[in-house]
Amino acid sequence: MSRARRAQRIASSAAYGGGRLAAGVGAAGAVGYAVIRAEAALARRFIGTPFDDSPDDNGIYGAGPGEPLDLLVLGDSTAAGMGADTRYQTVGAIIATGVSALRGRPVRLTNLAEVGAESADLARQIDRALAAVEQPAVAVILVGGNDVTHRVERATAVGHLEAAVRRLRTRGLEVVVGTCPDLGTIEPVAQPLRWLARRWSRDLAAAQTVAVVEAGGRTVSLGDLLGEEFSASPSELFSVDRFHPSAAGYARVAAALLPTVCAALDIWGTAGSDRAPERGRGEGFGPVAVAAGKAVRDPGTEVSATQVAGQERGPRGRWAVLRHRRTPVPSSTDEAGTAATPPGQGASADGAPQPDEPVEQVVADTGGAGVVDEDA
Repeated sequence: MSRARRAQRIASSAAYGGGRLAAGVGAAGAVGYAVIRAEAALARRFIGTPFDDSPDDNGIYGAGPGEPLDLLVLGDSTAAGMGADTRYQTVGAIIATGVSALRGRPVRLTNLAEVGAESADLARQIDRALAAVEQPAVAVILVGGNDVTHRVERATAVGHLEAAVRRLRTRGLEVVVGTCPDLGTIEPVAQPLRWLARRWSRDLAAAQTVAVVEAGGRTVSLGDLLGEEFSASPSELFSVDRFHPSAAGYARVAAALLPTVCAALDIWGTAGSDRAPERGRGEGFGPVAVAAGKAVRDPGTEVSATQVAGQERGPRGRWAVLRHRRTPVPSSTDEAGTAATPPGQGASADGAPQPDEPVEQVVADTGGAGVVDEDA
């Protein structure tokens, strides 16, 4: 069974209250669980001293006229910033600073994420967030790793996440979810635990994507976004516990999420008509389950709902679009010395940035070219 089909099956089970799809399946899952427990015990011997807590990054970032825009951060230790040295190094703080600079107004960050949180804890975090903030504009959620390590049934975990996204969307918030990271990239983890952790976390990430998009949110796949770089520079991108990211690692995660947060807030001024996917950048559109399977293999990919020929759903479910909003060049020029284009915009022949054609128009013009292929 392809990952796309597994993702659809898990998300469907979550939607109908199912709870039979555990992290492992049948006898293989039982064997995997026994192995993972043994290997995890060995891994803990190599992981450094854990942190007592994460920085308190709540507060106002940036400056400008007008009332602060409210940003919520929910989820687990990655969202909380465990491993960061200061409050300004967390994912939430970096996103808040970036949004403030691009929006020209201050951003108030309210971070209710908790170390060790699972998807089931999101409801309680949302209760606290909505009691503390009158009208948040956007919520960023990072969750899933603890659901895998604690072997929470995937359908159950996805159900909690979907309920959280629907609740926030009902309140008018934009929601951006960083899906479950690839736990097979953690340095102290050996085989076969590494292979099992990778499979389970990627399957969960794909199912999260299906559920979040169905609920009206956007996802950004984290996957092994940092895996290759962590292997090359573990002392730079891992914190001292060799498990959580360092400040530099969190900056990479925030860089993947920030463009999607900006798009959700319409900072680029597209007024809801986003640019069309570019096949040369590996972008495209298709059924959400297929898009989810592809996004898992390509970290940094955004998946969101779209329409094709005026229809939200096709024969294989809701239509979704994949985009790569990250720019690999942090400065205003690329390696060739040409001006970089902001995410969500194209360029005319004379180099002036212009909004791209909306997805629906390109689909109509191309007769469907650009549809993502089925996940193998």
